[in-house]
Amino acid sequence: MAGEVEQQLRAYVEYLRDMGVHDFYRQGEPVYAETVPVAPLAAVDAVSVVDDAVEARPLPAKAAVAEQQVVPVRPQFLEPPIAKLVSFDDLVPLPATRVAAAHKAEALIGIKTEIGDCTRCPLAYAGRRTIVFGDGDANARLMFVGEGPGADEDTSGIPFVGKAGQLLNNMIQAMGLKREEVYIANIVKCRPPANRVPEPVEANTCDQFLLQQIDVVQPQVIVALGSTAATYLLGVKQSLSVLRGRWHSCRGAKLAVTYHPAFLLRDPGMKGEAWKDLQRVMAEMGLKGASRG
Repeated sequence: MAGEVEQQLRAYVEYLRDMGVHDFYRQGEPVYAETVPVAPLAAVDAVSVVDDAVEARPLPAKAAVAEQQVVPVRPQFLEPPIAKLVSFDDLVPLPATRVAAAHKAEALIGIKTEIGDCTRCPLAYAGRRTIVFGDGDANARLMFVGEGPGADEDTSGIPFVGKAGQLLNNMIQAMGLKREEVYIANIVKCRPPANRVPEPVEANTCDQFLLQQIDVVQPQVIVALGSTAATYLLGVKQSLSVLRGRWHSCRGAKLAVTYHPAFLLRDPGMKGEAWKDLQRVMAEMGLKGASRG
């Protein structure tokens, strides 16, 4: 029985470490709160941790119990890391040295290698098939950031290849660019079940890699596609009507907010509003749009 408990505990520890929780103990000892007064007890059950094995044993009935007892508490960092939103600008300072253009593609490969077969957040255990890293030109002046992969992206490993991706391609072409001239990524790199909105613990775990991608590509302009992308990039939870129509800052780039292509498929009447947002981007970048003829 003791062996089964030990295996379960080790499996749980490995799962927590995969999620990025490493310091939930100190040299094998539990973390304690300050001493608090408790009523004397004749006998109590205690748990001792010895050599990673858990053994439950009763204290002797005649053991003296002090008026002051140290009460073990669950470490604070085991709570879900959903404390507050933090913008990408405030997460970490900009790199002191920037990646040269000739080495950007190699640097992106390094980030992808660092991600590996990621099991850092619950999405790894929620039916994910493929990690969807990013797609496009490592030296792109324009970067699009969406919410997360869908079913088609989960199969192909490439962001925005489904119906929403086809619409995004049309939007890019209307701006006078080709898809291979921009860079496209998402807040999370694994498909949330049933295409739901990523949970904060998932987005906050994954955004470290998107931040690195932005710092490598160094785009002139970033377009946040939808409220989820805007929320995590800017560290604010506001409506698109408030965020649209003005410039924001993100990792040294100007950031514009517009509607997600999936939303535009559900409400085609808003395509004109999205085009206004893209026209502001075009003016900032000196793009003239696709020629008609």
